[in-house]
Amino acid sequence: MILKLVSGRWLLASVLVLAAAAVMVRLGIWQLDRLEWRLAFNARVQAQMSAEPLVLDENALDLDLYSMEYRQVIVTGTYLPEEEIVLRNQVWDGEFGSELGVALFTPLLMEGTNTAILVERGWIPQANANQKNRAIYRENGLVTLAGRLRRAETDFNLNQWLHPDPALAANQARLDAWNNLDLERIAIQMETPLLPVYLQLSPDGEQTNPPYATQPSLDLSEGPHLGYAIQWFIFASLLLVGYPMYVQRQEAKVKQ
Repeated sequence: MILKLVSGRWLLASVLVLAAAAVMVRLGIWQLDRLEWRLAFNARVQAQMSAEPLVLDENALDLDLYSMEYRQVIVTGTYLPEEEIVLRNQVWDGEFGSELGVALFTPLLMEGTNTAILVERGWIPQANANQKNRAIYRENGLVTLAGRLRRAETDFNLNQWLHPDPALAANQARLDAWNNLDLERIAIQMETPLLPVYLQLSPDGEQTNPPYATQPSLDLSEGPHLGYAIQWFIFASLLLVGYPMYVQRQEAKVKQ
């Protein structure tokens, strides 16, 4: 049977079947890799979320904050509204339906340091997205905030390739509205040093006025990867077993 499969009229079909089976096995392995990555991600996130809240002060600046994504933190400082930016194309699902707006990000100069952390304060309407109108959201003086650390979207989001932010024009000193939350580029246009993570504010009670803070829920399940892997392996097995049986039946018909 093996000789029949690799010679004569079945050679091309056998090559295609083997190639298809190899692709299916590779897809199954890829799904197992995805499962391993997801389990590692879930373990990292759960460890950070279950840890005690971190006080973000001068003593925390030497920590590897980038590896502490999703860690709950408390920080005291003063907002720097002149360094504020907005993130375009953000939707808020309110009581009257979905409304397009922007996400408001304001750097907070951490008390006792010369370093700032960018704070995602929440959603505001599109009508107030420009610098002049969003002045109504300014908070002056010392504030204490609670939230969780997050990494920049550009560390994992392909949107930066689909909708890149433009380079500065000759007469521009900074970008005010962004398509992607690129902390490295934002830090370049700031006079104050900026941390490589940002703070996603925790909603504080009932929110009756913008900015509307939100912390998206996380799916920490294993996902469908194991099921998909098993399916691909089954498909490959059926192909490798079923094809020789088909060839054998066809050869038997020829001999009759």
